Amino acid sequence: MKIERFEDIDAWKEARLLVREVYKLLSATKDYGFKDQIQRAALSVMSNIAEGFDRGSNKEFIQFLIVARGSLAEVKSLSYAGVDLAYLKENDFELLSTRCMTASNLINGFIRYLKTSKRER
Repeated sequence: MKIERFEDIDAWKEARLLVREVYKLLSATKDYGFKDQIQRAALSVMSNIAEGFDRGSNKEFIQFLIVARGSLAEVKSLSYAGVDLAYLKENDFELLSTRCMTASNLINGFIRYLKTSKRER
């Protein structure tokens, strides 16, 4: 399948699900600083994938994917804090952790693909 728009990218789709879960799981949290940080990190993943897609070269796109991957690590790290602070239950942490790992694996695979391909725009 040819990727014609960022919405076709599996990593972006997974990042979108991650955003949905983060917002849902922390909707009742009153620690607005914590909630804002983890929500921004999750949003950063899908935003960087989308922005990188519209860049002119694979090299630039890869840089944005690397930033997105870093934001996934931030979400996972903050999820640990969420458990420690009793904002997240252990099973909620596992859900977020799995989503982060899945998205990271998809990004890694996409980076490998982009390093060896010529994207037509």
